[in-house]
Amino acid sequence: MFGAVEFILAGVLVGFCVGVTGVGGGSLMTPILISLFKIEPHIAIGTDLLYAAISKFCGSLVHAKKMNIVWPIVIWLSVGSIPASFATHWVLDNYLSQSTHYKAVLTMVLGFMLTLTGISIIFRSQIEKFFNKYRKHELPDMTQDLEKVDLKATNKRAMIVVMGIVLGVFVTLSSVGAGAFGIMALVLMFPNLPMIRIIGSDVVHAVLLTFVAGMGHMTSGNVDFELLMWLLVGSIPAIVVGTLVSSRLPEKIIRKVLGITLFALGVNFMLNPVKSKPAQPVEAAMVVSAEKTSPV
Repeated sequence: MFGAVEFILAGVLVGFCVGVTGVGGGSLMTPILISLFKIEPHIAIGTDLLYAAISKFCGSLVHAKKMNIVWPIVIWLSVGSIPASFATHWVLDNYLSQSTHYKAVLTMVLGFMLTLTGISIIFRSQIEKFFNKYRKHELPDMTQDLEKVDLKATNKRAMIVVMGIVLGVFVTLSSVGAGAFGIMALVLMFPNLPMIRIIGSDVVHAVLLTFVAGMGHMTSGNVDFELLMWLLVGSIPAIVVGTLVSSRLPEKIIRKVLGITLFALGVNFMLNPVKSKPAQPVEAAMVVSAEKTSPV
């Protein structure tokens, strides 16, 4: 059995990696909980969503103080992602939670998102060079388009909402994607928006989305609060330390190792999803228990 010390150490490891590389905690924490600690996928995902919301909240305050947030982007992303998260959770609760394929679906979606995240980390420099080609041909910023009442602004808002819907579904299912994929999509839509403002907007939206998705999982009993507490105890100080020493460490090498690890974990989850049956409902469990104790 694993205890507080092991969970704190996991929080330290993930927090330090986040501080050094900026890689989202969800990409690391969920597979660690499932693969290493053998936590049930739905518990790992639900707990990690609240973990991500709390750990990202401090970063969002810094971005807000430095005026790095483009609020129209956050709002329109949320218009798509928050309802999509509620809808996804409703489907999980009412149609999938009692299915024998419940855990397999969650781990396969998690594997898919981890694989994409790993690829994006490994080829980050090539992706950034590709995006930079388009920055020269765009008007500065362009976020002012979102406040106009015309066809161009309407189309851009619609694209952001659709992107929010996609993020809402996948983040609720896997706890992965709110950071890396949100940033890539925003860079494509706003090529000349300074990267720090893209990151700031994405972090704030990620806090909102992971909090809503985490609360949804909490109502279904998918959050282990003791586990959450120990993970935060280890990770929050480690994030600070990792950020302070990041300039002295080989970030590119660490990113490559993380990217390859996440890619391998993702492929493994897709090829070997968890297939165990969900827990029996309380009523059914009581009937089975009564049958076992009754005299023959």
